[in-house]
Amino acid sequence: MSIDLRHDDDVLDVVAKTETFVRDYVLPIEDEAAGDITAAGGDDLRREMNAKAKDAGIFGPHAPVEFGGLGLNMCDRAPVFEAAGYSTFGPIALHIGAPDEGNVHMLAHIASEEQRQKYLAPLAAGDVRSAFAMTEPAPGAGSDPNALRTEAVRVDGGWKINGDKHFITGAEGAGFFIIMARTSGAPGDRGGATMFLAPADTPGLTVGRHINTIDKAMIGGHCEVSFTDVFVPDEDILGEVNEGYRYAQVRLGPARMTHVMRWLGSARRCQDVAVDYVSRREGFGGRLGDLGMIQQLVADNEIDLAATRALLLKACHELDLGNHASDETSIAKTFAAEAYSRVADRSIQMCGGLGVSADLPLARLSQELRPFRIYDGPSEVHRWAIARRAVGRAKKAQQALEAKASAGAR
Repeated sequence: MSIDLRHDDDVLDVVAKTETFVRDYVLPIEDEAAGDITAAGGDDLRREMNAKAKDAGIFGPHAPVEFGGLGLNMCDRAPVFEAAGYSTFGPIALHIGAPDEGNVHMLAHIASEEQRQKYLAPLAAGDVRSAFAMTEPAPGAGSDPNALRTEAVRVDGGWKINGDKHFITGAEGAGFFIIMARTSGAPGDRGGATMFLAPADTPGLTVGRHINTIDKAMIGGHCEVSFTDVFVPDEDILGEVNEGYRYAQVRLGPARMTHVMRWLGSARRCQDVAVDYVSRREGFGGRLGDLGMIQQLVADNEIDLAATRALLLKACHELDLGNHASDETSIAKTFAAEAYSRVADRSIQMCGGLGVSADLPLARLSQELRPFRIYDGPSEVHRWAIARRAVGRAKKAQQALEAKASAGAR
């Protein structure tokens, strides 16, 4: 059986158009604003960039065709998202940034027809943004989703939600929220969560403080959000009651991989900047790029980038087959998040003083890349999950051997 890793010509055409669009239009905007999307214009800039991406035929590569997207599968998204991610503003321009991209994916798979028209259609078109409200202040849900404390109680015609969230990406200016709330059990219990859809102007839904983080390129910030007797009608339950965690898996695996795709572009930009510099900078009787120690840094970056692409495509292939791909996505996410920090750090080192200055984008790209070791699950949690599944498989295999031996003895 042969394995073909080539993309179709129509996908490669989207990649080429995206590369040109990002290089000629998006990068200058990012660099002028030093990578700060709020300083660059926020939602006004987003709408302007979205319009130009639509004109270029590259808007919404992941969104369903019926809602104006290109309908690419996970494997075909990879090179397009990487090309967009070469600029930290690129994903915003193509409308493939977090959390909107993951929410489009989830709504396309789970939402009722009425919800698709009410929420998915305007989101896919870029008319509104969205937010996914899951993470809570301690001792609430974070890396451990079972710690969920936000509560939804049934009332006539729907539910009332009370609780607090924080680090909700894109909350400021979002048109609607997907809220994870407990509908059965108690904090610490496995399961019992439900997802609800709520317009941002729903009474009792309040976006509070922006939490100042080292990354500046995610539109709408990372915010505190509170819910006080927020009423959600039954028709705005996303999926089934008490099945929120199961439905969230539709979003989480693919969203982790699209994070890998986007930030792969930024990591590649770090390498390109550094290689360009060392190929021109003279010192010690020649060019820095001819020195063995520099060449090792260049080579190690190339290895990290290539290994990331291989793990990414393996995970995307499994997802496209309809598999959960829990191991594949955790492995790719953990490796990529750490590889990107290594690539950025080596690139800074190769450029010396310029590497830590604002004259090159490396220092701020490093700050954008570092949070990925925490976002969408810390590396330690993914390692724990990978190991737990591996040990579980070994135990099952041992039990099977023991059962077989026992049967043979009889």
